[in-house]
Amino acid sequence: MGEPTVTPLEGRDQTVPHPVTARVRQRRLSPLRTPHRPRLWFEILLIAVSYWTYSLVRNAVPEQRGAALRNADWIWRAEHSLGIAVEESVNHTVNSLTWLIVGMNYYYATLHFVVTLAVLVWLYRSHPGRYAAARLVLFGTTAVALAGYYLYPLAPPRLMPGGDFVDTVAAHRTWGSMASGDLKHMSNQYAAMPSMHIGWSVWCGLTVFALARLPWVRILGLLYPTGTLVVIVATANHFWLDAVGGVLCLAFGFAVARLWYGALPYALPRTVPARRADTRLPRGRT
Repeated sequence: MGEPTVTPLEGRDQTVPHPVTARVRQRRLSPLRTPHRPRLWFEILLIAVSYWTYSLVRNAVPEQRGAALRNADWIWRAEHSLGIAVEESVNHTVNSLTWLIVGMNYYYATLHFVVTLAVLVWLYRSHPGRYAAARLVLFGTTAVALAGYYLYPLAPPRLMPGGDFVDTVAAHRTWGSMASGDLKHMSNQYAAMPSMHIGWSVWCGLTVFALARLPWVRILGLLYPTGTLVVIVATANHFWLDAVGGVLCLAFGFAVARLWYGALPYALPRTVPARRADTRLPRGRT
C-alpha cells in the first residue's frame, strides 16, 4: 500500500473558492442597491447640499474667456458646416415678439428648477420604489456636467464678439438669468457646455412620459424638453450642440443607475416595503 497523500495547509488554503469572497461583498452591497422607502428629511438635506455643491463647483471653475470664445467660434462654424446654425434667426424672430420673449426669459429662469423639483416630489410620493434610482440618474447627469464645464469652457451665443445675437434678458430688462445684467458676476459666464437645462428637462420629460397614467400628462412630459430647447436657443443662452451635450450627460446618468440598481428606474417596482428596524442577533450568537 502506498503512503497516504497529505495535502499541506498551504495548498488547502489555495483551494478555497474565491466566489465566497465575492458573495460576501455582494451581500454587503445588496442593502445599498436595494430600493428603500426614502426619508423626507434626508432627501431635503441631500438635494439642498447637492445643489449648493453643484453651484459652488460650477461657479468655481475658472472663467477661461479666451478658450471659451475660441470654442464658441468652433461650435458656430461646425454648426454652419452641418447646416443647423439657425440660432441667430430664432433669436431675432422671437425677440421681435416682446410678450413671447419676456415669457421665455422667465421660463428659462424658473421652470428649470420648479419642474425638476416638482417631478422629484411626485416620484417621492407616488413612486417611492423608483425614486432613488431616478434621483441617481439626475445626480450622475449633473456630476459629469461639472467635468464638462471645467474641460470645455464655452461662451454662450449672446457673448460672442462681433455676433448679432440679442441678450434678451438685458434687452427687455427682465429677471431671467444669473448670467445677465447685475447678477452676471455671481455666475460663471462660460459654462454653457453641456446644457443642464436640457439634461434636467429631458430627465423630467422621460420620467413623466414613462410613469404618468393620464395621456395628456404624458404628452406634456414630452413637450417640456421640446419647449426648453426652443427657449435656450431663442434667449441666446445655448447653441444646439450644447443640448446634445446635455443629452449625452443624461445618458451617462442612466448608465450609472442601470449599473448600480441592475435596471432602469422605470423598470423597478413602484412601491417598496417600509423600513424595518435592524434585527441583528445578540453578540456571541450565530
